[in-house]
Amino acid sequence: MSDLSLSYASGTENRADLAAFLLRVSTGLFFLIHGLIKLFIFTPAGTAGYFESIGLPGALGYLTILIEVGGGLALIAGIYTRWISLVMIPVLLGAAVFGHGSNGFTFSNQGGGWEYPVLWAVVMGALSLLGDGSWALSRRK
Repeated sequence: MSDLSLSYASGTENRADLAAFLLRVSTGLFFLIHGLIKLFIFTPAGTAGYFESIGLPGALGYLTILIEVGGGLALIAGIYTRWISLVMIPVLLGAAVFGHGSNGFTFSNQGGGWEYPVLWAVVMGALSLLGDGSWALSRRK
């Protein structure tokens, strides 16, 4: 009889652990990159200015940098994954509504549409349900 299931070196690891790890590290890297772009390329003052130009308080620009850099690092390491993922959802939905909402659905539209940040928000919701997974600092004893 053939077994099509995936096997891993340890019996305690399963596909959900692998899924959590892949989502955690990949989204953490993307958040970190986006935050560092805001920090070093656009600068904190420039980011705050952009937020003000779209009708948001400039302080949200600084907070967004902090959330993206700190949250990205926490996701990569696997620290408080459920909570960090939940915090990322309003950041992403805010980007969809305020940053990309008027650009249409498709992210290939000029200025990027709202589909990508909304999809990313859904991924964060799924990651909040999955949690850290086995390969996370918070799981080490």
